[in-house]
Amino acid sequence: MKSFKIDNKGSGRLFSSSVLERMTRTHFLIPVIFYYAVAIVFMWVTWEQKTFPFMNAVWLLPAGWLLFTLVEYLIHRFLFHFHAVSEKELNFQYNIHGVHHEFPKDKKRLVMPPVISILLSAGFYFLFVFLLGDMGMLLFAGFISGYSSYLIIHFAVHALKPPRNFLRFFWTHHSLHHYASVHSAFSVSMPLWDYLFGTLPGKKNQHAALKLPDGKAV
Repeated sequence: MKSFKIDNKGSGRLFSSSVLERMTRTHFLIPVIFYYAVAIVFMWVTWEQKTFPFMNAVWLLPAGWLLFTLVEYLIHRFLFHFHAVSEKELNFQYNIHGVHHEFPKDKKRLVMPPVISILLSAGFYFLFVFLLGDMGMLLFAGFISGYSSYLIIHFAVHALKPPRNFLRFFWTHHSLHHYASVHSAFSVSMPLWDYLFGTLPGKKNQHAALKLPDGKAV
């Protein structure tokens, strides 16, 4: 990833075109509400169709949510933080994720642009339906619910002060990724994946992050 100085107050520009630039900025509630609403629609449709036992919902919905947390981890680790070498690769990486690392408190860039997320979600929908038929709709509902939940967590840890309860762990974990080691702590909504895949930050990096000035880490 390109080297830069972290700016917790500023915002970067990606495109000279004002239209393209506006498309990279989104209020986090727009996709959150949209994907929760889509999930409810898919759950209602499958309930109305009654083409398979209702008990399938007991495991398909949480399975879809859990699957999203794994996909989130894999995308963050292997796509957003791929080993960029050439100038083109570095620029591409910066545009899709590096700008978020340089300006981590930029509230309008804490979610993926809706056009891109809709295309990706459509791809997962057709994959799930192809593999599971009508049951894929319920898996997809859980999957996009997981995405909306991730967006809420990601916005909160960047824009809000950490709470004084067990939820503070999410703030601490993600701060380690941003302010101590970009090569660890890839998961936002399910840090368990970092434990299972061996990408938890080392103790040295944890201590370094926790000693940063107020406003940068927790």
